[in-house]
Amino acid sequence: MEIELWVIAALTLVAVFTGFLDAVAGGGGLVMMPTLLFAGLPPQLALGTNKVQSVAGTSMAFRNYAHAGLVEWRKEKWLALIAFTFAAVGSLLVQQISVRVLNLVVPLLLMGVAAYVIFSPRMDDSKSHEVLSRKGYAPVAGSIGFYDGFFGPGTGSFFAASLVGLRGEGLTSATGHAKLFNMCTNLAAVLVFALGGKVIWMLGIAMACGSMTGSWLGSRFAVKHGAKVIRPLLVTISLLLTAKLLYNWFFPA
Repeated sequence: MEIELWVIAALTLVAVFTGFLDAVAGGGGLVMMPTLLFAGLPPQLALGTNKVQSVAGTSMAFRNYAHAGLVEWRKEKWLALIAFTFAAVGSLLVQQISVRVLNLVVPLLLMGVAAYVIFSPRMDDSKSHEVLSRKGYAPVAGSIGFYDGFFGPGTGSFFAASLVGLRGEGLTSATGHAKLFNMCTNLAAVLVFALGGKVIWMLGIAMACGSMTGSWLGSRFAVKHGAKVIRPLLVTISLLLTAKLLYNWFFPA
């Protein structure tokens, strides 16, 4: 599929913005996926190409969070591997199965995330007692990883909120670990979509450069300002994703 250079340039600029959003609170796909479809990409090519820029952006964000000492990646490597594995399975299945049912289920989950962030007294950078151990969190990491490979919107929000609520992490640290897991789930999806020939590499690489730029800016911004910025953005992104998915359900294209 051939894409004009001005379209590639425009999508790269959009990737800068979505990379910033993803690095702070997740939800960049809310903007990027409709933009790719509007540019004329078939759905599966849009999914695969979007994952190329996503893995670049989350990798840059992870690097900045880790550099700030907010990610214990050695301790979390097995959870990251579990998320990677289940994301690969999800990416295989999404090429075979309709995802329409998720357009109704996911908004309910996202509304739950938004409500938790709004009403929980501890969605800040303080730590608390963990409900689940690292091993106990493994099924959660696997489930969210599978979801990201299969569908995707809100993955970063699900990881961050569950790490705060179940692992007792502070919000900024949870966001950093969410980038580690999301980087792995995106990488798994890229490998599967690439093997299936569902990636436009020239566009994906250009967008990856834009996403890395936005993620570098966004992650540094989040590290500097912490939960006071992440919390309202997490709520906003969750509610916007909810509205978009409900709209898609009732008014399908």
